[in-house]
Amino acid sequence: MFSVLSLLMLAGASNAQKASRYEFSVQQAVAFAQKNNVQVKNALLAIQAQMQTNREITASALPTISGSIAANHFPNVAVQTIPNFISPATYQVLVNEGVKDGNGNPIQMPGDFGFIAAQFGTKWNSTVGVSLQQLLFDGQVFIGLQARKASIDFQEAAAKVTEENIKTNIYKVYYQLVVSKTQIELLDANIKRLQKLDYDVKALYKNGFAERIDIDKIEVQLNNLSTEKIKAMNSIAMGYIGLKTLIGMPAADTLVLTDTLDYNQIKDDVTKQEYNYEDRKDFQYLSTAKLLNNYNVKRYELSKLPTVALGASYSKLAQRNQFNFFGKGDWFTASSIGLNISVPIFSGFAKDARIKKAKIELEQTSNQLENLKLNIDQSVEQARLKYKTAIATLDFQKNNMTLAEKVYQQTKKKYEAGTGSNTEINAADVDLKAAQTNYIAALYDAIIARVDYLTATGKL
Repeated sequence: MFSVLSLLMLAGASNAQKASRYEFSVQQAVAFAQKNNVQVKNALLAIQAQMQTNREITASALPTISGSIAANHFPNVAVQTIPNFISPATYQVLVNEGVKDGNGNPIQMPGDFGFIAAQFGTKWNSTVGVSLQQLLFDGQVFIGLQARKASIDFQEAAAKVTEENIKTNIYKVYYQLVVSKTQIELLDANIKRLQKLDYDVKALYKNGFAERIDIDKIEVQLNNLSTEKIKAMNSIAMGYIGLKTLIGMPAADTLVLTDTLDYNQIKDDVTKQEYNYEDRKDFQYLSTAKLLNNYNVKRYELSKLPTVALGASYSKLAQRNQFNFFGKGDWFTASSIGLNISVPIFSGFAKDARIKKAKIELEQTSNQLENLKLNIDQSVEQARLKYKTAIATLDFQKNNMTLAEKVYQQTKKKYEAGTGSNTEINAADVDLKAAQTNYIAALYDAIIARVDYLTATGKL
């Protein structure tokens, strides 16, 4: 039992040691995500995979050299039947010499000499050789070599799009948590204010200037605020878990946000900046896709041209009736050099169909680019209006919260002086909390509108 408990304690201590503490600004959180977010990591791996594909394309234009060694054993050498070419010569000699047969007659040339069954070859043969192949021209390979950089640019653009999406989400979640700090500060201030009011009312109650119901109402408000704070803290904790997941941080680690929300910084008008389509990562991605589609059209067009390849081989051949290739015996040399030109004549209109399809895909990409420009213009204008509205609302709610605080303090003084009622102070308290809630919402809307505008213009 003791050993089991010891192991559990050691395991707990090990887990505790693994947990780390991080203090991040929003830029540091983004940088952490670029190294640890799974989607970003996979996008970067796709770039490396494309590099290996490019190496494969490059290899198509380089010479290939291969060596071979072979040994064959023929337990039964193949028998071939051939016309009898030996007997005619023998008979011709006998005829020329006037040789007679057993009957004393001159030997005559037979009309048919038949066939001979002969074995050609030996029971063992071995070949050792080396061959070289060099592609001299292939239109598709030529275009593939030209498109290597564009292929890398395409994967890098895709990675940037992924990073941009992750970055936007990080900014929104990060600043939502920063705003939640202000929410907790306001709740704490409200609790402290009601506690002071509770103390004052109890003092008035002891002196007969307040009723017990006034104390009970304040305690109900305090309990409601405490419950609201618990819910807010729980929501914040869930938000931290979400942010950790987004940036690729273990849930056990501690994350501290170091950025604060500066009211004047939020109000700094970012809509005065000019924007370019090229600043958008998705526009860069689609532009590179169009370039690759252009290469695709050229690739299929050049497939109509002949391909030229050079080949060469050198080998040694040995034949034995016994397996003694490492002993004495002749090795015969064979070599060749050849040029192969393959001319496409007719492929059933397949090449023509590929070219037309590639041109259609190129036109589709061009249409997508034009449509993206329209979407960018619309999203920028919408984000601009949203930002202007959010800033105006923020100013209004900030002033409204200050006014509600002033009304509450004046109502409290009247109540303490005996010229105000409990109903008035409760109403002032409700108005103050509503104003604070609206201010928190306006603050968050303003920072999100700012992030959305910077994202729309590609300047986040």
